[in-house]
Amino acid sequence: MKGELKMDVNEYLPLRDVVFNTLRQAILHGEMEPGERLMEIQLAQKLGVSRTPIREAIRKLELEGLVVMIPRKGAEVAHITEKDMRDVLEVRCTLEELAMELACKNVTSEQLADLKAANRVFEAAIVSKDIVSIVEADVHFHDVIYAMTNNARLIQIINKLREQMYRYRLEYIKDARTHSILISEHNEIIEQLEKQNVGDAKSVMRQHIHNQEKGIVRLLNK
Repeated sequence: MKGELKMDVNEYLPLRDVVFNTLRQAILHGEMEPGERLMEIQLAQKLGVSRTPIREAIRKLELEGLVVMIPRKGAEVAHITEKDMRDVLEVRCTLEELAMELACKNVTSEQLADLKAANRVFEAAIVSKDIVSIVEADVHFHDVIYAMTNNARLIQIINKLREQMYRYRLEYIKDARTHSILISEHNEIIEQLEKQNVGDAKSVMRQHIHNQEKGIVRLLNK
């Protein structure tokens, strides 16, 4: 396990949910790596809780596919599989294309300025080489596009997939070779939104997601 687990206690949430969210974030952010065992006693000691909320959290993580139960070994962080990745990115691609279509129709000059500002933050994060900062800046860049859609239901659906998308986004961005590609793609996305060309905008976004898929497949097959 990388670093120490930190539990953000929320007085409005049951302890089991706080523990679940803590472990979930640790897995999605790469602090707990694929294949790493989830030892109930050890985790309980680290988080200062009993084993019961740990056990309940592990069950929920298993239902989400983030944890698998191995006979005679117990729970461990699930490995990223090509099938799971393709399933998530297939859905993401469809939603992102729709977001681009709606954004082209609704975009304002103020929102374009926000997107360009978000891209400057992304480029600065690339220079810093801090992976988490790069990922968070990339997330924000896309959030600005979603806001352009003026479609609350679409944003709600995308947000429900946010954490699953985060895991693959993180894996892709860990490869420094992708950074210059991402900068170029972001600039193309901005250009097409400025032109409000729906067909080309959707095509650029489709390629953006497809490149992520290819990059992760390459990593998985190493």
